[in-house]
Amino acid sequence: MKIRFPDIFYGWWVVGGSVLIAMYAAGAVFYGFTAIFEPIADELGWSYTQISLAASLRGLEMGLLAPFVGVLVDRWGPRRLIFGGSIITFLGLLMLGQTTSVGMFYGAFVLVAIGMSTCTMTVLLTAVANWFQRRVGIATGIAVSGFGMGGLMVPAIVSLVDAYDWRATVGLLAVGMLVLPLPLSLLFRHKPEQYGRLPDGDTAAVEVSEGDHIDSSLLTAGRTDVGTRQALRSGAFWSIALAFACHVMLVTAVITHLMPYLSSVDVDRSDSSIIAILVPLASIIGRLGFGWLADRSSRKLVSAVGFCMMGLGLVCFASVGIIGFWVLVPFLMLFGIGYGGLNVMRPALVQEYFGRSSFGTIFGIIIGVSMAGSIGGPAVAGWAYDNWGSYQGMWFMMALVPMAAMVAMLFMSPSRPRKR
Repeated sequence: MKIRFPDIFYGWWVVGGSVLIAMYAAGAVFYGFTAIFEPIADELGWSYTQISLAASLRGLEMGLLAPFVGVLVDRWGPRRLIFGGSIITFLGLLMLGQTTSVGMFYGAFVLVAIGMSTCTMTVLLTAVANWFQRRVGIATGIAVSGFGMGGLMVPAIVSLVDAYDWRATVGLLAVGMLVLPLPLSLLFRHKPEQYGRLPDGDTAAVEVSEGDHIDSSLLTAGRTDVGTRQALRSGAFWSIALAFACHVMLVTAVITHLMPYLSSVDVDRSDSSIIAILVPLASIIGRLGFGWLADRSSRKLVSAVGFCMMGLGLVCFASVGIIGFWVLVPFLMLFGIGYGGLNVMRPALVQEYFGRSSFGTIFGIIIGVSMAGSIGGPAVAGWAYDNWGSYQGMWFMMALVPMAAMVAMLFMSPSRPRKR
């Protein structure tokens, strides 16, 4: 008896590959950095500002490269970029594990930033957005949940650092880039129209024989996408870009300094590592929940709610040393869910306002502008601790930033009519 497997729309395979790549890359590079932050400072005797600057440098490189990567993924598709980015990230992590000087340390993060730029955010989300339109919110929500799942790697990284040292741990993380993201890159395809399909698994309205040339204009007729130049002249583009620059600034600052901050208010390292896991896990609720809402509600209103949640969560975070450890519970629910959900809203807003034809280029430019926030976030938080001897004042000040982004979302111009 012949077993017949269900015909699964290929876009969901793209989503699945994106989840796994995002999970490993985020765990190894983004969330995992907080676990090796203090061991590096203890061994090499560098200040928190010097180490934090590496995270800022990573954000600078990724920001500068994102628009270029966006153009490349629109032209070449995601497969080649993910393949090459995995190898470059592997080399950067190897160099990081052997670092002996500040210059070498920063050089390793430049390589890591280049690699991450070409195998994660812009490339993965463009790949997903090309395969979905009506269900882009939930598809993106599932894909970016992989970034949240990366937090599950933090306790393993902490255990490896404690059992061996941070250098051996980084070396193992480097090898992992060749084991998981590299082969998964072969799974990716560019656009459904190239295979006679429409986004969301819809079938083309024309009969296409095997081997025939497919006129993509037949498959995309009726859609009015916005070009890159027109997008750059719109107020909506800059509202999205600047609001999410605030988002990235806060997320990178908190994730980079989470364990050092909790240690400074007398939270045990093992307990702080659990919080470092729970923040990205809480973000998964936001990624999936906001993704579902993005397909059913006003996306700019949902985004405004997410920024409000982040601001309130930061107030709770800053109050740990004043009120007590229990205030981390509302912090996890507000900040974690809010920042996770906003990761979904950024590509959803870009597709709603500007369409699919130049999605990679427009999204890459927005990522580039947004990454300006990641340059200042970790460095400013590190500077505050070095000069004030405490993080708390800076966290309270940063809590005002998402409120400004919330206002920008609420007053953003209406989008073009959404296609159904």
